[in-house]
Amino acid sequence: MRNNHLDFDHAAKNTCRFQEKMLTDPAIGTLYVRKAVFGGKAPKKVRVTIEWE
Repeated sequence: MRNNHLDFDHAAKNTCRFQEKMLTDPAIGTLYVRKAVFGGKAPKKVRVTIEWE
């Protein structure tokens, strides 16, 4: 399992863009999330958990 923290980058018409701020080998890089998920206001950071079997 790996936890990745992404910082808010900017908002577009219907999405919020988050950037992974790792210095080496980012697992995700850029993540786009629909604004509706956050109920209208984007958080400053999100955490994404990656699990594998």
